[in-house]
Amino acid sequence: MPQLSRSINIRTTIAIVVGGIIGSGVFMKPSLMLSQLGSPWALVSVWVLAGFITLFGALSNAEIAAMYPETGGPVVFFQKIYGDAFSFLYGWAAFAVFNTAGNASIAYVFAEYSNYFFHLPRFSPATERLIELYIPFIGKIYPLANIGVKLLTIFILALLTWVNYRSVQMGGALQRILTALKAVAIALLIGGVLTSGKGDWGHFGETVATNNSMGWLGAYIAALSGAFWGYDGWNNINFIAGEVKDPQRTIPRSLLLGLMACIIIYALVNVAYVYAMPVAQMAGSTFVAADAATMVWGGIGGSLITLLVMLSTFGSANACVFSTARVTYAMGKDNAWFAWMGKAHPRYNTPGNALVINGIWSALMVFTASFDMLTDMLVFVSWFFYGMSALGVFILRFRFPNKERIYKVPGYPWVPLVFVIFTFFFLCLTLYQDIINYQSGKSPLVNSLFGLLITCIGIPIFYASRKSGEGKGPQRLEDTKVH
Repeated sequence: MPQLSRSINIRTTIAIVVGGIIGSGVFMKPSLMLSQLGSPWALVSVWVLAGFITLFGALSNAEIAAMYPETGGPVVFFQKIYGDAFSFLYGWAAFAVFNTAGNASIAYVFAEYSNYFFHLPRFSPATERLIELYIPFIGKIYPLANIGVKLLTIFILALLTWVNYRSVQMGGALQRILTALKAVAIALLIGGVLTSGKGDWGHFGETVATNNSMGWLGAYIAALSGAFWGYDGWNNINFIAGEVKDPQRTIPRSLLLGLMACIIIYALVNVAYVYAMPVAQMAGSTFVAADAATMVWGGIGGSLITLLVMLSTFGSANACVFSTARVTYAMGKDNAWFAWMGKAHPRYNTPGNALVINGIWSALMVFTASFDMLTDMLVFVSWFFYGMSALGVFILRFRFPNKERIYKVPGYPWVPLVFVIFTFFFLCLTLYQDIINYQSGKSPLVNSLFGLLITCIGIPIFYASRKSGEGKGPQRLEDTKVH
């Protein structure tokens, strides 16, 4: 039977970490975050703090991923920590919510930014609301809204699915090229703005009035949520652990180096924004990166930065399509109802069926959602599982204290403990804020509850498959050997 091979080296894994993280967040979120915080110093601190909190979670996850370096990552080690049901629920949520919604949301930004160069068609407001799907206690969905952007988004997803369907090497090579081009473009942005002499360091002493009813702490947490979206994608490397060379060493090194690079890049990009623009102008900007470039280079700068954003999101979308199909593949290998998704392509040795079904579901996500809904939904659900993964470090240390660990999370127990505690409060505050936004009319959906609803659909599916005798969980923990 065809199997996925260990052919991915550390250069590709670092490219996947960096390419999967740096997508659209740092080009879309800073202006909103500044309007919430009011201070450019607070803005930079949010990006740095969010980066280190994410790093805490990544290093905690890496200990478990290094113990069980198999394709599918969390699908495999959640079974070993919490059992078959929780493992399946994660695989289902990854497929039905945050992996496919993440792929869709990143490609969605690419399509939106293309409007800078040519106008994508859309229906009239009346036609866009012609089809309305209402979900009780959750809200409304309008599939026909912004149809041009949605169709281009689906085309990008189909293209990247085809590339990664045909070859692991082709998908990996494309990712290395896109990440290298992205790094060069971001370096030009940071260096070009900061050395232009056309900005003003005095902007860091300015403030802007905020209109936030939650107080400073609530505003800071809300801004952190935006930054976390900017860092999301770091977990992609765990999905392909079964195809990584020397995974016990390569995965932790890739996460550490990749995330540290992203923290530095994000901080410098935000410094460049503030240097280029007065704080009040930046807080009201729709396309903050393009506006900063226009201040320094004129109209051509806006065009160049728009191309940068499109290049960045295209590379990030490729990294996510490449990686997330491995979770669906692993879920298919562990449950007979989804066995078709767990088959490798006999010629290309890729998770071809998983790539196809992920692409189809991502397209449905595009039709039923907007960018903000997709990102809010996926961040909430994915962070629940991130927290459970960090909690798993304590469980495995207690159950198997003498088990060989090639990699151990530094700063144990404080690093995973801080991450688990923060995750709990972050989820509670996010749910509260989503309900407030829905009640005030700021959002047509309670996005976090919508993500939970789709996730919970996986519970009866799992037990129905087990009851029918068709479910086949993976080997139990005590019978599983680490390769």
